[in-house]
Amino acid sequence: MKFDKINNKGQARLFENPYLEMLTKGHPAIIWGMYIPILSYIVYLGYTNYNLSIQNLILLFLGGMLFWTFFEYLAHRYLFHLISEKPKLQRFAYIMHGNHHHYPRDRQRLFMPPVPSIILASVLFGLHYLFLGRYTFGFYPGFIIGYLLYASMHYAIHAFAPPFKFMKPLWRNHHLHHYKDEELGFGVSNTFWDRVFGTMFDLSKEKEDKEKVKELMFEKKKNNKKRTQN
Repeated sequence: MKFDKINNKGQARLFENPYLEMLTKGHPAIIWGMYIPILSYIVYLGYTNYNLSIQNLILLFLGGMLFWTFFEYLAHRYLFHLISEKPKLQRFAYIMHGNHHHYPRDRQRLFMPPVPSIILASVLFGLHYLFLGRYTFGFYPGFIIGYLLYASMHYAIHAFAPPFKFMKPLWRNHHLHHYKDEELGFGVSNTFWDRVFGTMFDLSKEKEDKEKVKELMFEKKKNNKKRTQN
């Protein structure tokens, strides 16, 4: 997804219909607040109705989180950066991820918005249950929490500098993915799979372009309130 110009203000218009356009936006707090009760209930059902022990639930939950990291890498590399000459597939890739590369400062589209998210999550639950049966009630919540952590990490990378020194490579890997080479640096919540599959930037040889990094960071909201003089 190469763009002649990266827009640092505003956001992409994905649909002409204002109601559909509204459904493409979401806030992190809403998404977390929506899923935590649902996932908690699913875990509860696993324990009470499907006879999963607490130990099994914990192991399945952790397994789901780990599996998410692999799913994240594959989705980002092969689905979000889908290259096709077919207009419909190009549009699909743009709606799913391309608009983020086009408007990297758009903070409203880093989480999948509520309605599309619930629809996709329901489909994923059905697929998980098809393959895992009752174990889905431990695995699926971990998988979705993995997604929420990934989206939150993505938001953080565009919102502020890494809070700890050991997180710097993760931040740089994603920044370079934006402005250096979209064929590398697909990991957002982690760099493990980039290292495994050889798509990790050689950070020791890459000089950080502070100006381009600045263009990827959210604009700070300006306080328009005028100071009153006594």
